[in-house]
Amino acid sequence: MGLIGKLRSQFVDIIEWLDDTGNTLVYRFERYGNEIKYGAKLVVREGQAAVFINEGYLADIYHPGTYTLYTQNMPILTTLKGWKYGFNSPFKAEVYFVSTRQFTSLKWGTPGPCTMRDPEFGAVRVTAFGLYSIRVKEPGVFLREIVGTDGTFTLEGIEANLRGKIGMRIKEVMPELGIPIIDLEGKVMLMGTMLRDRIAPDFAKYGLDLPEVQVQDIGLPEEVEKAIDKGGAVRAVGNLQAYTQYETAGAIRDAASNPGGVAASGVGLGMGFAMAGQMAQAAQQSQQPATPPPVPTPVQFFVAVGGTQTGPFDTAALQQQVLNGSLTLETLVWKQGMANWTPAGQIPELANLFSQVPPPVPPPID
Repeated sequence: MGLIGKLRSQFVDIIEWLDDTGNTLVYRFERYGNEIKYGAKLVVREGQAAVFINEGYLADIYHPGTYTLYTQNMPILTTLKGWKYGFNSPFKAEVYFVSTRQFTSLKWGTPGPCTMRDPEFGAVRVTAFGLYSIRVKEPGVFLREIVGTDGTFTLEGIEANLRGKIGMRIKEVMPELGIPIIDLEGKVMLMGTMLRDRIAPDFAKYGLDLPEVQVQDIGLPEEVEKAIDKGGAVRAVGNLQAYTQYETAGAIRDAASNPGGVAASGVGLGMGFAMAGQMAQAAQQSQQPATPPPVPTPVQFFVAVGGTQTGPFDTAALQQQVLNGSLTLETLVWKQGMANWTPAGQIPELANLFSQVPPPVPPPID
């Protein structure tokens, strides 16, 4: 840098940072010799913080706003410099701008499976992966613990480190969540919240906030997935039709993968459908209630006696009337469903009553 450039840089009195990268966490404000003019303007925008470093020591931290740099608004730096009575000359200090906005869609994954104890399946090895978000909450702590003296610190510089930390921590925490294996995939939102609450203190040690942890997928061993499917099928035995459909689907899948070729597959399919039909028929028959039909109601007739309706009478009562002669073949009778009164001798249901009556005794022969 030439002499004119050096002089101009010393008299630049605005300190600010415009980030057009979208992935920069920390940027060190560049100026020749780190000289800052007394009374310079410091502009800190929303989503930023400015940290002053003097001879390796962290001094003042400024949050969003515009500041005129005097001794009264630089209390720590003034103490470090020993400016008891003020000053008018430029001073040396490093200024780091720290992005405090939220960085989203960072990926995490468990480095290998973690062992979870389940009351139904016992010890199960589970993997998981998802997304998380971070935000610098304590700029001074973040600079001291992570950044160091880097002039420009991007997200890529910390993402791999954080991915490893969150993956290992989640691997440790997952067995402590107490969620049954069979419920893991249905409770990913709850898992994310629980993991965030348990891991956030670890990130706070580095000056970072952990606003969100998302669990996108849970990986279970193939044997466990088959056991879950089989358990659902067994529970469906209460509904034999549903179980038949499950078994038919399995037969079709097995037939399709049969190495015997198309012919063997066709035979397998035919047997599968035949078995499915028999099982479905048996299921329907077994599900029908085994109750006897209702007892038939005895037939009852009304009898016209002297132009007056009497009854109703059942078969036994009518038989008695036939025997005592009050009910003859010409007697008019009626029952529910008949259109008109009809002589008893024309009713098929009553015909056998008259056949049981003995004929009149013949007169004696002289």
